[in-house]
Amino acid sequence: MPWDTKDYPDAMKNLKNVVRKKAIDIANALLDNGYPEDRAIPIAISQAEDWFDKSDHDEIQAFDSNQKPRKDDDHEHTSNADLLDNDVLVYFEDNEWKVRTKNAKRPDSTFDTKKDATNRAKEIADNKESNVISYTKDGKKQS
Repeated sequence: MPWDTKDYPDAMKNLKNVVRKKAIDIANALLDNGYPEDRAIPIAISQAEDWFDKSDHDEIQAFDSNQKPRKDDDHEHTSNADLLDNDVLVYFEDNEWKVRTKNAKRPDSTFDTKKDATNRAKEIADNKESNVISYTKDGKKQS
């Protein structure tokens, strides 16, 4: 059952408004892609909280000013829905380690060390039940 900002799972009731809005949007996209509610809710909450922690003020404000999620939103054609099951990449670029879902336009986060980047990638991959693909500093895929 999809949700909106007036009707959402109890697990989201104590979230900040903007985090709840993001969690609802993510959860609805997960449901549209066949995830059961019992998996969609914790994944959405975790991803929304991570997004909030790693986003700057302008990104949060921009998202918050967007239209509120509706129960009848179509997530089939959004880039987020297309990325839900993709593997997570760890690679070195611009003198930092980056974590990005495969085919995403921008990284989820950046780190000074590969170890920190890999730990973050594993968190994301575990939530999505996908894999981590790691590269060396010179761009070679690691096994």
